[in-house]
Amino acid sequence: MTNPDTPRRNFYGRTHGKTLRASQKTYLAEDLDRLRLCGVSREDNPDRAPLDLATAFPGTGPLWLEVGFGGGEHMVHMAARNPGIRLIGCEPFVNGIAMLLGKIRAAGVTNLAIHPADVRELFDVLPDACLSRVFLNYPDPWPKARHHRRRFVNPDYLLPLARVTAPGAEFRVATDIPDYVRQTLEEVPPAGFTLERQAGPGEAWDDWISTRYEQKALREGREPHYLTFRRNG
Repeated sequence: MTNPDTPRRNFYGRTHGKTLRASQKTYLAEDLDRLRLCGVSREDNPDRAPLDLATAFPGTGPLWLEVGFGGGEHMVHMAARNPGIRLIGCEPFVNGIAMLLGKIRAAGVTNLAIHPADVRELFDVLPDACLSRVFLNYPDPWPKARHHRRRFVNPDYLLPLARVTAPGAEFRVATDIPDYVRQTLEEVPPAGFTLERQAGPGEAWDDWISTRYEQKALREGREPHYLTFRRNG
């Protein structure tokens, strides 16, 4: 259940980067409101009422989520490859949102919605067991030990994630940080997921597309890790 008394939370990631190009400013001005998932933000939904997905994101296909979509290449790839699904992307970084919007225009995909803010806002209002697949690709590593509680793979994120994922739902994690793998393997199973597959370089999912963050990791000599979990039922 959602809670109207849910406190406001600290958010530690970046929301702005380099100055946007003129075309990116145009994408934000012309496309973001059309693709924004309504009823999620506190401004739209101050009482934190459960989201009516039939209104907010019409369709009958499976509902997927990408947490932190970066530049959007994986999200657009998945939407184009699976036209029957509905895919929500959460990303507070304005530059990444602008890049995604440009890719959506180029690809012409229509089965996407965006929440341009903290994914925990979305978790507050999503119905129980509504997600059938979740992607967490190259999340912020927060390398300092005192910052590990800010990683997505801790109970503050994982327990709400477990509530909104259906039994049998797939949760994919890609990272190039060995300590992130360690924490993921420690924290995700107690939240209600079973490890199904752990793979390394050259062993990504069949439908995987290498992202800009993965390419950067490879250039800098860091190996990718691909973890697949299944929601317990």
